[in-house]
Amino acid sequence: MTTRTTQTVVRFSSPFQLPGFDAPQPAGDYRVDQDEELIEVLSRLAWRRVGAFVHLPAIGMNGQTQQMVPIDPADLDSVLEKDQQQP
Repeated sequence: MTTRTTQTVVRFSSPFQLPGFDAPQPAGDYRVDQDEELIEVLSRLAWRRVGAFVHLPAIGMNGQTQQMVPIDPADLDSVLEKDQQQP
């Protein structure tokens, strides 16, 4: 099966916490790598997300260490949706 990784930047306007994180992360822009696998549907090509990683700390924030933390893509979508609904 063919796989690919796409990189995006997501923006949080408020502090947020994803399941498995020890503490809330500050608002800001975060790089996210999403792993996808190719699926064939009725002679078309489609991609299904199978994993994701968020890069910590946020872009432009100083941190002594940088890390890629695995996250569930559905959890990321849920937290982003909640963040966008806040005034």
